[in-house]
Amino acid sequence: MGRNVSGDGILEQGNIYFLYRPKVDKERARNRNEVERFYVVLSPEGKKLYREIIIGQKMLPKIRNGGERNWGFVKMVTSDPHDLEQEFGQITYDTKTRGKRELAPARPAGEGVYAIVRHGGHTHLAYSLELPEKPREVQRELRIEDEGSYIFSVKNPEKSSPSRVGLSDEQKAEYPQKLKDVFAGRRFADADPPDLLDFPGAEIMLIGAREDPAEELEIGMHPEQETESTADVFRDLKLNRRKHPTRPLFQGKWE
Repeated sequence: MGRNVSGDGILEQGNIYFLYRPKVDKERARNRNEVERFYVVLSPEGKKLYREIIIGQKMLPKIRNGGERNWGFVKMVTSDPHDLEQEFGQITYDTKTRGKRELAPARPAGEGVYAIVRHGGHTHLAYSLELPEKPREVQRELRIEDEGSYIFSVKNPEKSSPSRVGLSDEQKAEYPQKLKDVFAGRRFADADPPDLLDFPGAEIMLIGAREDPAEELEIGMHPEQETESTADVFRDLKLNRRKHPTRPLFQGKWE
């Protein structure tokens, strides 16, 4: 992984991946309504680490006109990418009332470069897409833009959430004291340090900011030209091409 983002205020950079999984007992998804879960994976440069984030509402918040927000949480943090193949592979489980149920393997839907940037009194998550070459049907429905910027914050696990919103107390991140201190009693803190994301159960908030992160944040985004043979989602995340349909990633078509 080369240095693909440049500029002041960068707290972290690396590769970003987008994936989705069809709903239970569906072999494929034909639209967002047939998506069970939408995932973002952050693979930071200089850390042997992979963060699996589940995004609420199964789409990113709108960037155009800004201000739309969406919630998510870190489900898994691992140093072994093979854990992701197990996480995103086909899942079969038993239920008491409906017998065996199946979840089809997750589908890669985009990859690119990202940066967590301190700017204007808060932190941003900015990214630029490498695959597909331009957003198509799948990316449009999941709101994966060619590039974008979101105000990015982390929720204090010691603060309550509205009814039926967020994780239960048992699921929330357990931070060491030095990271608890970052919140200073507030409900949300900036993603600074990004180590706040290194704990399963970390809850995040994304607020759509701008379509052009380079102009807004005064950083340079340098995505590489990727192809089917060089796609990092398979090399970096160790996903098996034969098990994960690739049309959403390369052609932007539902699978």
